[in-house]
Parts: sequence; C-alpha cells; structure tokens
Amino acid sequence: MPRRMLAALMAAAIAGTITMWAAWPAAGSPRRAGYEPVLNPADFVRGVTNPYFPLPVGRTLIYRGVKDGKSQVDRVHVTSRIKVIEGIPAVTVTDVAKHNGRLLEKTTDWYAQDRQGNVWYLGENTAAYLPGGKVDRSGSWQAGVRDAEPGIVMKAHPQVPAAYRQEYQPGNAEDTAWIVDRGGSFKLPFTVAHDVLTSLEFTRLEPAVIDKKIYAPGLGIVVERAMTGPREVATLVSVRG
Repeated sequence: MPRRMLAALMAAAIAGTITMWAAWPAAGSPRRAGYEPVLNPADFVRGVTNPYFPLPVGRTLIYRGVKDGKSQVDRVHVTSRIKVIEGIPAVTVTDVAKHNGRLLEKTTDWYAQDRQGNVWYLGENTAAYLPGGKVDRSGSWQAGVRDAEPGIVMKAHPQVPAAYRQEYQPGNAEDTAWIVDRGGSFKLPFTVAHDVLTSLEFTRLEPAVIDKKIYAPGLGIVVERAMTGPREVATLVSVRG
C-alpha cells in the first residue's frame, strides 16, 4: 500500500476514534460541548508513578536516533522542580536534543498524575535552534493560557483501542494517541522489555505524519518511530537513576 494512502487511512481512523472520545469529559468532570476537561487539583497526587510513564526525580533517559536527516542524542531528565498549573502540582522534565554536541532543541515539559493513575500533560516550553541563530518557539503551550487545555499522555489502565487527546490548543498543539497493541517484548541495547504497550500518535496539524511509540513498564517510552512522513527514530539506549 502506498505510504500516502496508509497515512490517510491511519489518520482517518485515529481522528474518528479521537472525535468519539473527545465528546466525553475527563473522569469526574461534568460534560461540556467539545473538548474542555475540568480538573480538580484535589484529585491529583505529587509525583508520577504510572508504570508506563514513570517520572522518578533524578532519572535521566538517553535516546539515540535520527531526525531531520541528522543523528541526534536526546537527554530527558526528571527534575525536582514542581510547577503549579491551574492549582495542580506538575513535575518538570527537561528534554535536550543535540547533534554532534550542537544544540538542536530544548524543551521543558510539565506532567501531573491524578488519583486514578492517569498522567496529564499540562504544557511545554520548547525552543528549536535553527541555522542563522533563529529560535523557533512554536508548539509551546500551557494549560489555562490562550485557550489551551490539558490532555492525557498515559492512561491509568491503557487498553486497546483507547484513544485520547494528549494536548489541546487549536492550531498549535493537537497531538492525539491511540493504543493499538499491548503485550510482547522489545529488545533494547541494555535489556529486554516485556509487556510493552504500543500507540499510534497523530496531529491534524501534520496530516502526513503518523508516529509509533512503544512504552515499557518501569521505563516509559523506549522507542519512537515515524511510520509515515520524514524518517525519524529515537531509541532508549541508557537509563540513570
């Protein structure tokens, strides 16, 4: 099947599933028109312990791969800093990508876990360093600012075919995910991960791109690969902390 046709079919499936899901509110929230989850800070805990998206303070994950035709090393670090967003204490995670030591992108992400175990994505501050000294900060957003809404980055009990918004700011941040497989193993450079979880991720802002992510218990994302669109891949090669 041609890649363009595959992308169109996958995008349509994800978009349709997300549309049906988005009509329903977050757990414990009143129903509203469209997507507008209502979160109660009292329903959140400090720290993120979801098995498929754990964020223990001090952990550093190193990914190696290719993006925009360049080799890339990505360093993700869970800091001890807490940022309160709409009354919710969010864990601060930094993500720094480099090519041969040259800074490509630097992002700060904020995550929080509710009492049910769902991990919510509350925003990001991102900067891509372009040729000529230019810095692209598009894609940055924060829940509660300029109509941005939080999304779920990992459900408490992810099962096929769960679908959910991961972020939402119209025209800027519209990533969605669809769980497509659970179970099996995946070989990493330093271990073999079992009972892995696979998702397809899509944004209507880039309709030709479908990403596949594999999550492992106790580790989180272990590989990310573009299924359509430009070649991109990132594999977890080491974990510290």
